[in-house]
Amino acid sequence: MPNVAASIWTHASRSPDRPAVRSLEKSWSYEELRSHVAEWAGALREAGLERGDRVVLIAPSVPEFAAVYYGAQAAGIIVVTLNVMSTPAEIRYVLDDSGARLVVAWHGASTAAERAGAEAGIEVRRLEPDAPVTCKTPLGEALDRDASETAVLLYTSGTTGKPKGVQLTVSNLLETAEVFIRQLELQPTDAFGTGLPLFHVFGQCICMNTILVGGASLSLLSPFEPQSMVRMIRDHELTIVAGVPTMWNYLLHVSGEFGPDDFANLRLAASGGASLPVEVIRAFETRFGCTILEGYGLTETTGAATYHSPAIEQRVGTTGIALPGSRVEVRGADDAALPTGEVGEVFVTGPIVMKGYWNRPEATEADLVDGWFRTGDLGTLDDEGYLRIVDRAKDLIIRGGYNVYPREVEEVLYEHPDVVETAVVGVPDTTYGEEVGAVVVLRPEATPDPEALRAWLKERLSAYKVPHLYRFADELPKGATGKILKRAIEWTNEEEKNDD
Repeated sequence: MPNVAASIWTHASRSPDRPAVRSLEKSWSYEELRSHVAEWAGALREAGLERGDRVVLIAPSVPEFAAVYYGAQAAGIIVVTLNVMSTPAEIRYVLDDSGARLVVAWHGASTAAERAGAEAGIEVRRLEPDAPVTCKTPLGEALDRDASETAVLLYTSGTTGKPKGVQLTVSNLLETAEVFIRQLELQPTDAFGTGLPLFHVFGQCICMNTILVGGASLSLLSPFEPQSMVRMIRDHELTIVAGVPTMWNYLLHVSGEFGPDDFANLRLAASGGASLPVEVIRAFETRFGCTILEGYGLTETTGAATYHSPAIEQRVGTTGIALPGSRVEVRGADDAALPTGEVGEVFVTGPIVMKGYWNRPEATEADLVDGWFRTGDLGTLDDEGYLRIVDRAKDLIIRGGYNVYPREVEEVLYEHPDVVETAVVGVPDTTYGEEVGAVVVLRPEATPDPEALRAWLKERLSAYKVPHLYRFADELPKGATGKILKRAIEWTNEEEKNDD
């Protein structure tokens, strides 16, 4: 029976001294990682957690994240990963919705978790460097699990209602890892590095799981910083790197002591999260001697759907073809497949598609149609199956690689006593790809004050979700049914960016 953590025991047995997880400060071998994983698995069981229980993990991209994550997986416990920037209110919502029994929070980001835990009556354990944990009986080996068991819950709010827990199964994690081992032509001798957050589906499922199932080494940088990333590529002799468009653009502008010879081992880069400009792809290949391969996926598809593998033609402006074992269709309003080249909604099916939303049968039924996931994104397919994303029908904003869901921000804005109406939109930005902008209609007697509104929002939302751009209007554009027409909102250069 499968378990994504079983590979840790396998590689520790076969190659105990091979580097498994590294940062700029430390390196753990597979044997050291196995020891930490076994201890955390034992500690979670001794804390009273049983198979199928939920543990919330709040930690940056550090080796200790892997220790807790795989410890829970090994013990058959569902992991709920959250951003270290989550507010007490955001954490409390997830605690209540998931029915979590324990929170493990990184020592430098535990204040919000401890407050939420105290309110919910749930224990919060601090995660310390080098993952020390009190455990009487470490787990001897990863438990056998059913392939259909929920392994992780990743919360995504979409554009309607409260955040929903996406249930990814044991099979989802393993199938995705195995397909990317083949797509990346991964070998145990490869050195993979990323500055992506591990709480997110890209960093967790495409990067961490793939590399550690495949037995290669994983280098982590947290937080992402261009100079440090280039230094890690050089010093760790990385062969593969993964990131989002913002990161590649930053790396191109790094100056200093770095030269072409420093990147001699780098053979490919995996990019996702947003479309990548053609100029960036070409400039990156010129400077680093490495091709950026774009892909497309969502949390509900384990972060994967299409990809440019090294084995196929690279078509800039597309996200590649459907992953092996999966299928992609572009459908019209009647859910029938459209002819080549026509724009429609993107549907995905295959072993990468989620089990469903946690305790949300209606939402699951709406988005899963006969095994096909309705992405809400608009795209086209060419004659050879290359997918081009035209627009995000769900209005998702991707700011520097972080997903910002407008409806979640709008609901908080509507809580402000002076706000009558609001629309949150993505605004093109040269630094972050997209910036978060809010158009706000105030009560007639209220005074527009973007700085005060921003300060109010920062108390209630993670920093990356808080709009940096504000416009105040007398009314918002609406259609015949009274629905706010976000696409009719045109942002000009007149709006001021309100930074700290």
